[in-house]
Amino acid sequence: RPPCKSLKVTHNPINETDTFSNGDSVSGQVTLEVAKDCQISSLSVKFKGKARVLWSERHGNTTVVYHSKEKYFTFKNYFIRDKKATGDNVVAPGCHVYPFTFQIPYQIMPPSFKGADGKIVYSLEARLSRSMRIDQKDLTKINFVPNANWSPEHNLREPQHESKEKKMNLFTSGSVSMDVSLEKTGFCQGEGISVLACIQNNSSREIKPKYCLYRKHSFFAEGKRRVHTKDLLKEVGNPIPPSASEKVTRVITIPQDIEPSIFNCSIIKAEHRLRVYLDVKYASDPEIKFPIVILRAPTVSAAPPFPTASAPYPAAAFGFGNTALPQPPPAPPNPFDPAP
Repeated sequence: RPPCKSLKVTHNPINETDTFSNGDSVSGQVTLEVAKDCQISSLSVKFKGKARVLWSERHGNTTVVYHSKEKYFTFKNYFIRDKKATGDNVVAPGCHVYPFTFQIPYQIMPPSFKGADGKIVYSLEARLSRSMRIDQKDLTKINFVPNANWSPEHNLREPQHESKEKKMNLFTSGSVSMDVSLEKTGFCQGEGISVLACIQNNSSREIKPKYCLYRKHSFFAEGKRRVHTKDLLKEVGNPIPPSASEKVTRVITIPQDIEPSIFNCSIIKAEHRLRVYLDVKYASDPEIKFPIVILRAPTVSAAPPFPTASAPYPAAAFGFGNTALPQPPPAPPNPFDPAP
């Protein structure tokens, strides 16, 4: 039987949701079970964060693969290193536990994410190297939730307003129009989107206002883009009879478990849209699409928020045990506060 029976890396949750944010300490242990004396070249644990995009397309008889990566950080600690022919690397039979602690850097990074053609992963990887053997590895992922993930290019308090008019033909005569307003652009999970619509039905048929919140995932690699959309919720308003106009207010509640928008990754983007449209029988529906930025609902975090600067926080405090960590930078402004 092999001398090294098992290799396992685990982390210790710091809250009920098992999530981590900027500045949090990620502690855990690498467990190595050995059946007999085992000569080891190295034993290490690596903590890394990265985004990866990969998809393939058929062009005639050729399959083209598109891929890209974006790295955020990599930290590595060694428990055992090659001692050049000394006996220090012999591990005795039994179960050996090697504790470790890393700190998540204070830099702007996107949240953990998994989509059809890409993912954003924060992981711990244990690696055991032995001479003339294939390396043994074990990996566990952590769920990273940044203290803030809005994009500076979006003014979250910016009101939105659009109008649309459509003339009917064929089986329906007249015209319909709508004037739609949203109070702002940014919303938290579980918050209600108040939609105010002034609808004019000058057609010969009744119409219904409808609402659809959908997501749009975009993946970028080698100058190409791949897009996937999915409807998240739909609602239908009351019918408006012919030759009538109404002011309609509808509150669309964002699901509490909906994923936040992602704008701070160069190869993956997660966007949201609210589509407001009029259902007209035997005619194409006039519609308006509003961009919506969804932020994670506020929670009490174990770590203070990180600054808006893009430079990473110095990593000198990364290491083993209860190493003293540096004081965090000052908190950023509330994303919903108006710009000065």
